[in-house]
Amino acid sequence: MSETLLALLFACVSGSAMAVQGTLNSALGKVLGLLQASWVVHLTGLLVLTILIIGARSSWPAIPALKTARWYTLLGGPLNVVIVYLVIISIPRAGVARATTAIIVGQVATAGIIDHFGLFGVKPVAFTLIKGLGLGLLAVGARLLLG
Repeated sequence: MSETLLALLFACVSGSAMAVQGTLNSALGKVLGLLQASWVVHLTGLLVLTILIIGARSSWPAIPALKTARWYTLLGGPLNVVIVYLVIISIPRAGVARATTAIIVGQVATAGIIDHFGLFGVKPVAFTLIKGLGLGLLAVGARLLLG
């Protein structure tokens, strides 16, 4: 199996996990409240990562090395809080399939912008007419799925 195909398989599994995660987070949000559910999600994630680091005998994050990281690379954590919170809100109101469809459209459109302009240090990949057509077809498909 090629490296690219394996990466796409991993991405597909990740997408499936996101749909399940969003559903579970939303159910937890109904029980605990939105902010509280987001806190529990992140706390349990921290616990799992701690166990993985200890179990793998990996090194802990080098805090001094953070000084060399670009400021925007530290936004992943806060963005994850926003993502989890908004998914917890959207799934009960829109349904899992509809919310996930909207998430995918937003992800692909934003990814196209990041690629095209080479934002955040990624290698630029031109947004071509054919990619624009693909995004348009994705939007049409999303509209059909959203009913």
